[in-house]
Amino acid sequence: MTNIRNIAIIAHVDHGKTTLVDKMILAGKIFKDHENPGDLIMDSNELERERGITILAKNVSVIYKDTKINIIDTPGHADFGGEVERVLNMADGVLLLVDAFEGTMPQTRFVLQKALSMGLKPIVVVNKVDKPNCRPDEVQEQVFDLMFHLGANEDQLNFPTLFGSGKNGWMSNDWRKPTTDIVALLEAIIKYIPAPKVTEGTPQMLITSLDYSSYVGRIAIGRLQRGTLKEGMAISLVKRDKTIVKSRIKELYLFEGLQRKKVEIVNAGDICAIVGIEGFEIGDTVADYDNPEGLKPISIDEPTMSMLFTINNSPFFGKDGKFVTSRHIKERLDRELEKNLALRVEQTDSADSFVVFGRGVLHLSILIETMRREGYELQVGQPQVIIKEINGEKCEPVEFLTIDVPDEFSGTVIDMVTKRKGNMVNMERRDERVIIDFIIPSRGIIGLRSNLLTATTGEAIMSHRFKDFEPLKGNIERRINGSLIAMETGTAIAYALDKLQDRGIFFVYPGEEIYEGQVVGENTRPDDLCLNLTKTKKLTNMRATGSDEKMKIAPPVRFSLEEALEYIQEDEYVEVTPKSIRLRKIILNENERKRVGKKVS
Repeated sequence: MTNIRNIAIIAHVDHGKTTLVDKMILAGKIFKDHENPGDLIMDSNELERERGITILAKNVSVIYKDTKINIIDTPGHADFGGEVERVLNMADGVLLLVDAFEGTMPQTRFVLQKALSMGLKPIVVVNKVDKPNCRPDEVQEQVFDLMFHLGANEDQLNFPTLFGSGKNGWMSNDWRKPTTDIVALLEAIIKYIPAPKVTEGTPQMLITSLDYSSYVGRIAIGRLQRGTLKEGMAISLVKRDKTIVKSRIKELYLFEGLQRKKVEIVNAGDICAIVGIEGFEIGDTVADYDNPEGLKPISIDEPTMSMLFTINNSPFFGKDGKFVTSRHIKERLDRELEKNLALRVEQTDSADSFVVFGRGVLHLSILIETMRREGYELQVGQPQVIIKEINGEKCEPVEFLTIDVPDEFSGTVIDMVTKRKGNMVNMERRDERVIIDFIIPSRGIIGLRSNLLTATTGEAIMSHRFKDFEPLKGNIERRINGSLIAMETGTAIAYALDKLQDRGIFFVYPGEEIYEGQVVGENTRPDDLCLNLTKTKKLTNMRATGSDEKMKIAPPVRFSLEEALEYIQEDEYVEVTPKSIRLRKIILNENERKRVGKKVS
C-alpha cells in the first residue's frame, strides 16, 4: 500500500484550512475549472459558508503522481472537538496549518497534542505569508517550541516546513520565493508522510465516523487496518462492551475526489464507507465473521451543556413555520442523533418538550439555526451546564480559556473573567497584544463573548476547550439588568417607544408586531418592568407650540441566535421561527407571573 497517504489537516478557526484543501482539490484536477472560484468546495453546508467555520469533518481524495492522498478536513472549533479526535484515527500524518501573523493558537494546540501522542508525523504549513506584518520565521520557531512542550519525539520535531498563501494558491520552501502552484506541498506529503502500516490477518476496521442518507440509512466510515472487505461479505460487529453482532456488507465505497465511488473490494490502508451494517456505534469494530477481533474503542466527548427544546406556544405560533408540533421536533432531533455524535436527547415529563445535551452553546445553536432554516418553529430555554456527582462531590465542567486582546484592555478582561470564577494561569505579550490563559467553569463562558467584545471595542479573540469536571466553583453573577416586557398584544408605536426611552434599551422597531409577555427591551434597573408599547397619541383639535416635536428613537438592539441564548434569564425562552428570533417570558400573563413568584418565594 505504498501509493496511499492518509493526512488530516489541523488548524485554528480562520487560519485558511478549508481554502488550502480546496486548492489541493483543484491541483488534483478533480475540477477542470471551478464554476465559482469564490466559493469553497469543502464548506458545503450553508452555515459553514456563512460563518467561515468547518462544522463537519469531511473526506476527499486527490490523485498526484499515481499516489492517492486521502485528505481529512477537521473542524477547528472546540465545540466540535469530538469530530477531531475521531478522524485522527484514520490518518498517518498531519498537516499543521498556522497563520503567519497569529502563530499557534489554543485550539491548534489541543488537536496537535492528540496527534503527537498518537505518533503522527507533522508537516508544518505557515499560511498567509502575503499578509502585512506577518512573521513566518518567528512562527516557525514558535511551532517548534510548542511541539517540544507537547512532548514530540525526535522524528516529529524534525518536521518539514512550507510557506505560502492558500488563498493565492502557492506553496514554497522559502517564503521569500513565491511559486505559482502548490506542488511543493503535494511533494512534501508524498515524501514525508508514511504509507499506511498494514499487518497481515483477518479484516479489522474501527468505525471512526458516520454519515447518514435517507435512502440507505447510516453509513459507517473508517480506515481498514488489515485484510480486505468485499461487497456482500458476512462480517462480525464487535461492540464497545465486547458483544458480537453478525451482519453483512451490502455496498462498499471509496472516496474519490469529493464523491464516493462504489467498489467491490477494499484493501487495507484505505479509508472506506460501508452500507448495510445495522445498529453500529462510533468505536465499534468491523471484524472477521468467524474469528472476530475488536480494536481499542475511541472515546467520544461527553456533553457539557443542556437546553430545553419545546414547541412554540406563543400567540404568533404557526405564522412562519411549516413544522410546529412536538412530533415534528422529536422526529427532527431523532434524525440529528443519527449523525451528531456529541448530542443526546431526553424526553421530559411533558410530551411537548425535550432536554437536548451538547458540547456548548455554539454546538447547540448550529442545530437550532439549521432547524429554523428547514422551517421549524420551537422555543429554547436558558443553557444549563451539566452537574455530575463524582466521589460524592458535585462537579461541573471546567474549560481552558484563552483571550487575545490589545494590551490596553488586559486589565478589563482579567477583571471580567475573574468575576466569573476564572483563574488566570498564564500571560504572554506579543507586540501590541496580550494573550491571557484562564481556567474557568463552563457556566462563566455563557454570555462572556458579547460582553468582552463590547468592553474591548470588538478587539478580543476568545477561544476555549473542555478540560475536565471539577468541584463546583460557587455562584456566578449573570445579567444584572431586568427585562422590559410588553403589557399588550399589538403593534409597537413610535410615540410610545419615544416616551419610554429613558426606561432602557429596546429590542423592537416601531411598527413591529408584539405580544403580551414578550421581552421587548432591557431595563436600566435590576427588576422586570411591564410597558405598554401599543399606546398611541391622543389627538385633539388644540395646537400648542412644542407639542409636536420630532421623535428621536435610538435603533433597537438585535440579537443573533447565540447572543439571544446567552442573554435570556431562567424564566425566559428564545422563540425561534424561520423569520424571527424573539425573547419572551415563559409565563406571558403578568398577574400569573406574580402569583407563581409569590409561591416560589
